[in-house]
Amino acid sequence: MDKARQLGPAKDAMDRDRADPDLDLAAIAAHAGYSRYHFIRAFRETYGETPGQYLTHRRIECAEDLLRTAHLSVTEICHLVGFSSPGTFSARFKTRTGLTPSEYRTRHVGRGAALIPGCYAMHWLGGHRPGPGRAAGQRNSGEAD
Repeated sequence: MDKARQLGPAKDAMDRDRADPDLDLAAIAAHAGYSRYHFIRAFRETYGETPGQYLTHRRIECAEDLLRTAHLSVTEICHLVGFSSPGTFSARFKTRTGLTPSEYRTRHVGRGAALIPGCYAMHWLGGHRPGPGRAAGQRNSGEAD
């Protein structure tokens, strides 16, 4: 079987689940029928980058779209695209684009339609994920019932 065709389902799973910060390399490799270490080697040989690099690039592409179109904070975008740390997100974003997320937004916003309200963007992307230390459904003490 052609290697790219065998890796296709795994690449599709990475594209589909790229926003999941807990995306598991072993589970993705299983989509292609490889062990995780063989998968990394085969993926690099076929696509020219590791699965982790590919996933980071896809997440940053999604973040670029959101920075241009959605009225969300950089931290909200960071979590929506699958990064768990705003610092890591900003560093990887700058390495890939040459700009920080804030600089990117400043440079690219205002060249078209108005930004999509954050509540619509978050609903469309699957809602808000609780941050570290907060379980789903857990409220701050100041939130209304």
